Amino acid sequence: MDHGFARVWIGRMGVKALGESRVEKLKRTMGYSYSRSSKMKLWMIRATTVVMLWTCLVQLTALGDTWGPMVLKGWPSHETVSAAALDVKLLPVVRARVVPPKRVYKNNGYLLISCNGGLNQMRSAICDMVAIARYLNVTLIVPELDKTSFWADPSEFEDIFDVDHFITSLRDEVRILKQLPIRLKKKVESGYLHSMPPVSWSDISYYHNQILPLIQRYKVLHLNRTDARLANSGQPPDLQKLRCRVNFSALRFTSQIEELGRRVVNLLRKNGPFLVLHLRYEMDMLAFSGCTQGCNDEEVEELTRMRYAYPWWKEKVINSDLKRKDGLCPLTPEETALALRALDIDPNIQIYIAAGEIYGGERRMASLASAYPKLVRKETLLGPDDLKFFQNHSSQMAALDYLVSLESDIFVPTYDGNMAKVVEGHRRHLGFKKTILLDRKLLVELIDKYTSNSLNWDEFSSAVKEAHANRMGNPTKRLIIPDRPKEEDYFYANPEECLQPSDNEPVNINQ
Repeated sequence: MDHGFARVWIGRMGVKALGESRVEKLKRTMGYSYSRSSKMKLWMIRATTVVMLWTCLVQLTALGDTWGPMVLKGWPSHETVSAAALDVKLLPVVRARVVPPKRVYKNNGYLLISCNGGLNQMRSAICDMVAIARYLNVTLIVPELDKTSFWADPSEFEDIFDVDHFITSLRDEVRILKQLPIRLKKKVESGYLHSMPPVSWSDISYYHNQILPLIQRYKVLHLNRTDARLANSGQPPDLQKLRCRVNFSALRFTSQIEELGRRVVNLLRKNGPFLVLHLRYEMDMLAFSGCTQGCNDEEVEELTRMRYAYPWWKEKVINSDLKRKDGLCPLTPEETALALRALDIDPNIQIYIAAGEIYGGERRMASLASAYPKLVRKETLLGPDDLKFFQNHSSQMAALDYLVSLESDIFVPTYDGNMAKVVEGHRRHLGFKKTILLDRKLLVELIDKYTSNSLNWDEFSSAVKEAHANRMGNPTKRLIIPDRPKEEDYFYANPEECLQPSDNEPVNINQ
């Protein structure tokens, strides 16, 4: 029997017995009438019933806290069914949260991390830090996002990612808290905090031998840089798989971002297949890289001033022509149009531009728009009201582009930046979806030959198609270059330890 109900039952019997004994005594000593005794019994029964009902209510409320969310959110109500039948638009569906069993371990301390860079640079860093926290048996505090970079996005973690899902979905691996315990939080706020950047591209052994002793000593350790701090290869298989699990499962965007992403994809799907072009030709990219192909003198001067204005961009004097010939520049919109035409991409396909404002505007986009007139952007598909909450929040805008990129029929990045790499790897995870990895070094060489009339169109197109026949995101081994991690294949672009080889034949890019 439930202890709460047992106590109520015993109490009831005790109260009833006490009431009856007192009535008998009163009848014997004072000669109370039978009617007076009946009224007393009735009063006691009512009082006992009230106590029992109140206890039941308390018990049910307690049970409701545990089971209520699953019942109310997981089961469709009559109103939900009726609305679905009438095709009424509701708020985004709350997905049932599957909570794995909690992993119990001796906590060695607390890890604070401050991510740096754009959305996808921070995304991969978060995956690394979760894996590191798991292997050090420490408690991870929800990561702090970069607010001081070029983009100056004030978004917090919970503005972009579903923080509750992030915490609960990983509870069988690592303990994650939204903030430090009060005692430690007060200590940190008083200035007692050891902060440091970990060594780039380190093995997990570095964290075990160098970082863990610091956590045990200080109880709280702050890692103030997180980009590329864990080696691509040579790590334990379980660690590599945990990095994938965080990336593909735990880092879920907020329901608001996901709902808007679904709307964009549905709008595109209504008009047939679509290609996402990650045209990395924004002002910050050109200023940082020093790539000025096609820019006029005034623009070159503007980009140079911007590069010198940011002290953390270390490379200042850059030879744009040499860098372009080495394949280290993003393709220009004009070069991109030639590459897509050479690959026989259907001129009637929708092309969604996943990027910020293109430097040079319509003047630089003219040749691409002429070759592919169905160019769209999130700003042309959605109204101002849909995007008003995303304004001045570049990471949230990038999250929207990320979702659309995952769902596209073809994904084409014009530069191998963080978004291009992370989306490439995610599309491999989704079944090796077609991702055209443009060989920029070869392309600019072929383009220069074509524009100088050294090659005719057929020769140019044939050479481009031949060079990219095996660059469609199909299964491949990750290139490992010992002692040169920056030059080898990035783990998140090809997390082969987490992928199942596809038996499907490559799909013709003309379809």
